[in-house]
Amino acid sequence: MKILLVATKAPWPPIDGGRLLLRHTLEGLAAAGVRPTLVAPIDPERFDPAAVAAALEPWCEPLLVRQRPAGPLATLVRAALRREPLSIARHSRAVVRREVARLVAARRFDLVHAEQLQAVPQTAPAHRRGLPLVLRAQNVESALWAAAGRGRLGATEAARLAVWEGQAVAGAAATLALSEEDAASLRALARGGGRVLTVPAPFPASLPAGPAPLPGAPAVVVLGSRGWLPNRDAAAWFLAEIWPAVRRLLPAAQLHLFGPGPERPRGPGLDGPPGVAWHEAPADSAAAFARGSLHAVPLRIGSGVRMKVLEAWARGVPVVGTPQGLAGLAAADGRELLVAHGAEEFAAALARLHREPALADALVRGGRALLARRHDPGRVARQLIDVYEAVLGSV
Repeated sequence: MKILLVATKAPWPPIDGGRLLLRHTLEGLAAAGVRPTLVAPIDPERFDPAAVAAALEPWCEPLLVRQRPAGPLATLVRAALRREPLSIARHSRAVVRREVARLVAARRFDLVHAEQLQAVPQTAPAHRRGLPLVLRAQNVESALWAAAGRGRLGATEAARLAVWEGQAVAGAAATLALSEEDAASLRALARGGGRVLTVPAPFPASLPAGPAPLPGAPAVVVLGSRGWLPNRDAAAWFLAEIWPAVRRLLPAAQLHLFGPGPERPRGPGLDGPPGVAWHEAPADSAAAFARGSLHAVPLRIGSGVRMKVLEAWARGVPVVGTPQGLAGLAAADGRELLVAHGAEEFAAALARLHREPALADALVRGGRALLARRHDPGRVARQLIDVYEAVLGSV
């Protein structure tokens, strides 16, 4: 089976949820005997293209196109001229489309897989060649913007994305959602068009814990990318409201912010809240999952599935999160994790896990059982291959 996979970013190093998802997908497909050709842009000022390609080589044929991401002004101009959503304009890559056109002209592929809505425009040359499209929607993009509520700009972006998502789903041979909740939303956007299926995110049930402990009694970890609005909002809320409540209950606790906004305060007298340590995104994600730490997911805007929750379970770290942050996991409060609805409840849940190690251990066991049952990479790869085969059988 010849799969051309077009992505918005290379899945190595796996420093965010989207990269982590694609990395485990490629690894699972390779183990099942399917080795896609991957086309993705890469920023050569941030990552070494040769090193990234070498890391991906065991799982796919990586064709990484060097290009820096578009800046805010260029994105605004492009979106205005083309009357398209900002997130589509931001990820528009003519060089990626040209590479896709070159490949489909020179080789035979069975289908094209677009990883995220923003990758769909780059698959246009494959469409023109008649290749069926499989779209994996990591999130419902319009729902994220609608929930963010950023005034007229947010409402306009949400409305434009809803149209784009509906059209993309209706035009794809199959669309894959990570959760039943997202699948239902995508079906509604497509107004009955297209075929939407749920295929869980792949993840191994057990991974080593972090190599070194993190300071704090307990150490509380919040992860996220500065470039994603829901993560910036979550970190700001945690610092402003949840962390003071945690410190009242656990004076020796220390918060470790890995990669998320807001940025660390700079300048004389700007040390930030007490008990807070800022970290860059680690080269090895295990560093953020030290044994004995607690994983906090304070998202107030959510869609898709939080890959870092899956990693926390695999590495033996218990999880507390909001309903929005834990949606789509098919997990239950008190069985695999603890759900908190506000700042005080969030702080109380973290304190409970610190004071009840037996509960923390039980939640980790429940999470790992759920990983083995629902997210096993081999089983998920088989589901994905079944979708590919069904699409090819209907052409």
